[in-house]
Amino acid sequence: MTETRMLETPAVTLAYDVRGPLPPADGRPVLMMVGAPMDASGFTSLAAHFGDRTVVTYDPRGMGRSTLNDGSTAQSAEQNAEDIHAIIAELGIAPVELFGSSGGAISGLVLSTAYPDDVSVLVAHEPPLTGLLPDADKVDAAERAVQAVYQDKGWGHGMAAFLAMVSWKGEFTDEALAAPPPDPAAFGLPTEDDGSRDDPLLSGGSDDVTPEDLDLDDLNASPVRIVVAVGAESEGLITGRTSAVLAEALGQEAAVFPGGHGGFLGGEFGQQGDPEAFAVRLRAVLDGQ
Repeated sequence: MTETRMLETPAVTLAYDVRGPLPPADGRPVLMMVGAPMDASGFTSLAAHFGDRTVVTYDPRGMGRSTLNDGSTAQSAEQNAEDIHAIIAELGIAPVELFGSSGGAISGLVLSTAYPDDVSVLVAHEPPLTGLLPDADKVDAAERAVQAVYQDKGWGHGMAAFLAMVSWKGEFTDEALAAPPPDPAAFGLPTEDDGSRDDPLLSGGSDDVTPEDLDLDDLNASPVRIVVAVGAESEGLITGRTSAVLAEALGQEAAVFPGGHGGFLGGEFGQQGDPEAFAVRLRAVLDGQ
């Protein structure tokens, strides 16, 4: 059974879901799953494979059912970490086992240094810490180009440009940056502009944490067991590369998971991964195998 709860603060109303009893009936820590910029619906399939565990998911501020009082959609990993901490404190469930994917992995890394007592183990799946890459300036330029296409032509064009960017293998070149934006129709995306410009993924409203903000020495010193995870199909792609660099900086090899960046998805957002195999691998990693 899933219970939806709301946490009200002066700045934000956070929606979160609790699957299973509190305290957990099996004595295991609560398993928390977080993403950004993705709401809790993205974990529906993965959470279904943890029916024996108490699982908590939430919508980051400005996403899904969670709202900011000023109506904006801006979020940062630091803010998200504070919000995750607030939910953990509200439920009294520290320390949790935390699975964070994409921006949620960065939020988990920030949480592991800011509130290390909140987390026993963090599986950080493909954190897009692009500032760690040797071609960080070119990646930043590619991201700004995606945002410009989105602002100029709308969601379909912006998403097509984003998909082309994240499909690029290896370091970004001048030729890659000079390539014209792809046709949205080639990706099955709409070509018409609906006028909206509120997608945090494409607008830059979801801010990544730079290496200057996320101290690698602090991460290495954290008592949290941090496991960097990467998809088997992500080798050479942006988040595959960031995962490998971060894992090396933390003195480990990235744990390989099924699929790519969305390997845990079971049709959510039109993407099909292998959530069953992903869950098997996640269980093993959480148990230290």
